[in-house]
Amino acid sequence: MVQETVMHPFSKYLRQAMIPHIWCPGCGNGIVLNCFIHALDELQRDLDKMVVVSGIGCIGRAAGYTHADSFHTTHGRAIPFATGVKLANPELDVVVMSGDGDLFAIGGNHFIHAARRNIGIKVICANNFTYGMTGGQQGPTTPLGGLTTTTPYGNIEHPFNLVHLAAASGATYVARWTTLHARRLTQSIKKLLQKEGFGFIEVISPCPEIFGRRNKMRTGLEMMDWFKRASVVENFSDPSKAEISQEKLIVGEFVNVEKVSYEKFLHEKISHINEQAMKW
Repeated sequence: MVQETVMHPFSKYLRQAMIPHIWCPGCGNGIVLNCFIHALDELQRDLDKMVVVSGIGCIGRAAGYTHADSFHTTHGRAIPFATGVKLANPELDVVVMSGDGDLFAIGGNHFIHAARRNIGIKVICANNFTYGMTGGQQGPTTPLGGLTTTTPYGNIEHPFNLVHLAAASGATYVARWTTLHARRLTQSIKKLLQKEGFGFIEVISPCPEIFGRRNKMRTGLEMMDWFKRASVVENFSDPSKAEISQEKLIVGEFVNVEKVSYEKFLHEKISHINEQAMKW
């Protein structure tokens, strides 16, 4: 008797030995990874030409789950590593998947200069408003008044508006969705992967165990209900006014422009120098 083996249609995109994942119940990171895999499948991207890089943080485990060349960097250094990979081999699709703390606190300087240079890496940020893996401290995106382990009486620091920061720094593609907008997020990731230059997607992701329970949203469903009530799609609106509050959460695509990437300029310059050297 021949026993038939049934394979999951997306099993080729995941490292089977690493599954099941370690994310908490209600966490949005599984949705982010799911949307990323769906986008790869719909585009029929070659995994042999895909590199996924992450920094420290919960979503950083996605690099190890994805069945492609991947690297889990030190805290805040995902973008410098990804930059080196892209410059060494511009033919590779290089995706950074990391969290708000990793990318915009210790890694903030790397983010703005990679966007300014228009290096052709794609950054997907899972923003859960806190340091979920290291104790629930206040981070650069924690909303005003947000309760964390280091702001037990409410955050008094103004948070970054990530889509405004990305747009102002020169990104060619900028979008924000929540994990509730799974289909829109998948389509957005497809656009991101096909853009030349530096692209960025912010994904507002629930963290009920760490951030939610301190802010009257103790389950993933309660946080998703907030996304449903507060989300307003305003495509190509002014990203500087793309506010995030308990009452209103602006989502959509904000920037989609064409611009020559840094690595294309670099390799053209190198080719020109080599041609001149041959003439000498």
